[in-house]
Amino acid sequence: MKPTLLLACAPLILFCASVLGAPAKLSPADEAAAFRAAGYKLKGKQWRACDDPTPSYTPGAVAEVRDLNGDGLPEVVLTEGSSYCYGNTGAAYSLVGKQADGSWKRIAQGTGILTFLSTKGVGGWPDIEIGGPGFCFPVERWNGQKYALQRHHYEGKPCRAR
Repeated sequence: MKPTLLLACAPLILFCASVLGAPAKLSPADEAAAFRAAGYKLKGKQWRACDDPTPSYTPGAVAEVRDLNGDGLPEVVLTEGSSYCYGNTGAAYSLVGKQADGSWKRIAQGTGILTFLSTKGVGGWPDIEIGGPGFCFPVERWNGQKYALQRHHYEGKPCRAR
């Protein structure tokens, strides 16, 4: 293929890839349903899972929207920041997914910073690293029912949690 033709087609390829994937932004109704599925409550204009009274609190936010398992439905990572509720890590995550019937379901939730890895579990679900303070992080793998501890690693290398 000639380089000029490839260069001319690049915007079309990127456009198609973005249109055919899961939506990058949720509708207000889906956003509210995702937060509710994760156990958040709307207080004023903030989604909260933690009842942190301190000024350093960061309310729930949509961190990422994408189709993780290739089913054409979005999964969403929600985050919340609070050392009052989440200790030294100072952050929590919730992973929720839209179901075929339009409802939302909590898939995983915990204290830490969620990172998707290239390795995969059952059904094509990516492994997740749960980061936080320290140098040896848990990696959980989808087993068809839930995310479960599979290993610990640091910068892609095995390590031993203490």
